[in-house]
Amino acid sequence: MKFNTKIRNLLIILFSTLALSACSTAKKASTVGTTGDVYTGTDTVEYLAPGVKDRVFFATNSSSLTTASRDTLRKQADYLRKNKDMNVVLEGHADERGTREYNLALGERRANAARDYLMTYGISGKRISVISYGKERPVNSASTPLAWSQNRRAVTVKAK
Repeated sequence: MKFNTKIRNLLIILFSTLALSACSTAKKASTVGTTGDVYTGTDTVEYLAPGVKDRVFFATNSSSLTTASRDTLRKQADYLRKNKDMNVVLEGHADERGTREYNLALGERRANAARDYLMTYGISGKRISVISYGKERPVNSASTPLAWSQNRRAVTVKAK
C-alpha cells in the first residue's frame, strides 16, 4: 500500500516529535554559532522551568504553528506571566536545505510566529527579542529527514 506524500510527511513529523519528546531529558548538545558563541542550552525556558519545553517545531518551508507548538507556547506564556522580570530571545532556525538567505528569512518568520503567539497570551513584545540563525546552528548535522525535522525550530532562551 502506497502512502501519498502528505501522509508520509505527516508520519515523519509525528514520529520525529515522539522521538524528540522521548529524549527531552537528555542533555542538549552544544553547537558553535557563526559568532563563535557556544550554545549549551542551559539558559532555556525548559531548564528554568521543568515541564516547560523550550522549543517548538515546524514543517518544511513553514512558519505555521502546529497544535503541539501552540500548547508548548501556552506553557511558556504561563511561566513568563509568573516571572515578569524575565525577558526572552526567540531564536529561529531552519534545516540545511535552501540558501542561506532563504533560511535566515524563514528562521525569522518562525521566531516571529512564536513571539506573536506569546503576545496573544499577554506577554509584552518589549520582553521578547527575535533573532534568526537560519541553518547556521543545527542541533543535528546529519542530512536526514529526522535531522531536518529537529533543526526546523524556534527556541526560547532567557535574555542576558
